[in-house]
Amino acid sequence: MNKVSKIFQPLLITPKNAKITHTELTSKSQKLMLEMGLIRSGSNGMFHLMPLLQKSVEKCISLIDESMGEIGGQKMTMPTLTPSELWKKSGRYDTAATELLKVIDRHGKESVLSPTHEEAITALLATISPVSYRSLPLLLYQITPKFRDELKPRFGLLRTKEFLMKDLYTFDTTLDKAKETYDIVNGSYEKLFHKLNVPFCKVSGDTGIMGGSLSHEYHFPAAIGEDSLLTCGKCSYSCNAELSKDSKNCPKCSSSDFRTTQGIEIAHSFVLEDKYTKSLKATYLMSNGKPSPLIMGCYGIGVTRLVAAALEVLSSENELRWPYKLAPFNICLVPPKSGSKEETPEVKNLCEMLEREINNFAGKNFLVDDRTTFTIGKRLLEAKRMGYPFIIVVGEKSNSEKPLLEFHDLMENDKKMLEPNELLTHLKAKIKSFES
Repeated sequence: MNKVSKIFQPLLITPKNAKITHTELTSKSQKLMLEMGLIRSGSNGMFHLMPLLQKSVEKCISLIDESMGEIGGQKMTMPTLTPSELWKKSGRYDTAATELLKVIDRHGKESVLSPTHEEAITALLATISPVSYRSLPLLLYQITPKFRDELKPRFGLLRTKEFLMKDLYTFDTTLDKAKETYDIVNGSYEKLFHKLNVPFCKVSGDTGIMGGSLSHEYHFPAAIGEDSLLTCGKCSYSCNAELSKDSKNCPKCSSSDFRTTQGIEIAHSFVLEDKYTKSLKATYLMSNGKPSPLIMGCYGIGVTRLVAAALEVLSSENELRWPYKLAPFNICLVPPKSGSKEETPEVKNLCEMLEREINNFAGKNFLVDDRTTFTIGKRLLEAKRMGYPFIIVVGEKSNSEKPLLEFHDLMENDKKMLEPNELLTHLKAKIKSFES
C-alpha cells in the first residue's frame, strides 16, 4: 500500500518572515511543483523530476503508448547523439545552429545532442533502403530526452534545455498517402487530448526550420503562453500569429473578427515530403521496381511540457490541480491523528476496512497519509495543495454510532458527508466515469 511517509517529497518551505530580495519570473506550475516537492532545479534549464511527478509522467507515457498503438505506431529508441554530418546533409546544421548542443569526442568527431531525430531516423531508413511499398506506411516513434540550447530557459518545465518528448516519424509512398497518415495521427492526438479534459486548440502552424508543406500545432490556452494564436469568428480558421502578416484580418476569409489568445504549445505535426529522405537517400521500391524517395511526416508531443502545461491551466495560485488521468495518485485517505478522541478501536477498524476495500479496486492509485503525528487539518491542507482528485477524511463524525466520512471531490470542488458503504459506492462510480 502506498504511504505518504515513504515518498521522497522534499517540500520547499519559505519561512513566514523571510525577506525575498529577488524573485525569478515563474509560472504557477513551476512555483507549485517546487513548493510541493515535485521538481528540483539541477542547473539552468535542467530539472530533477521527483518521484510523484515521475509517476505522472509515466501515466502520460502510457496514454501516449496506447494512442500510438491504436494507429499502428511501433516504439523504438534512437541514439541521443546524432553525427553532425547528417545535420549538414539535411541543411539544418546552419539554420538551427543557435539551439544545437554539440559534443566533440576524443577523436575530434562532432555530434549533436538531438533536439529531434529526423536526420537519425532517415539515415536509418537509408541503410535499409529501398524498402518495399508493401511495408508502407511505416510509423516509428520513441519517447526520449531531447536537448535544446535555450537562450533563456523559463517557467520551469515549460521551457527547458532538456525535456522528454514523444517523436513519431511516418513514411509513405506518395504525398496523398502521407496526408492520409497525417489525418490519422492528428485524429489520434485530438482523441488523446480530449481524454485529459484540458481545453486545447489546434491551429495551422509555421513549418519553420523543420520544412515541409503542412503543419498544425496543439496548444493549451494560457495567459503565460508564449505563442499568439489567431482565431476567426466568422470561418473558425485558427493559426499561429507567425503565419499571418496582418493580425487584424483573417487570411482565409478576410474577416476582421479575428481574436488573439496566448497558448502553450504541447504538440506539433508536419508533412515533410522528401526534405530529408531525398538528401539522405532513403528510398522505397515502387511497384514497377524503381526506387523513389520516401514521403515523410513527423509528429511531436512534449511529454514533460504537457504535464506542466496542464497544471498551469488547471491549478490555482496555491493548489495544484491535475487531469484525472495524470494525477500521481487519484485517492488520498487521511486517518485520525494518533491519540486523538477520534482514534477509537471502532474507527481504527473502519480505517482498516477502507484501506482494504479501496486498495482492492484502486491499488496503485490509492495513497494513505499515514503521518498520524500531524493533525487532520494539516494533512488535509497538504492533500488539497497536492491536488489529489479524491480525498477521504476520517474525522470527528467518524466516531459515532452511524459514522460519516468527509469526501472531498477536487474535480468538482465539492464536499460530501457519506456513510462508509455509501462512500465506497460513490467513489467507484466516480472512478468509472473518469476511466471509461
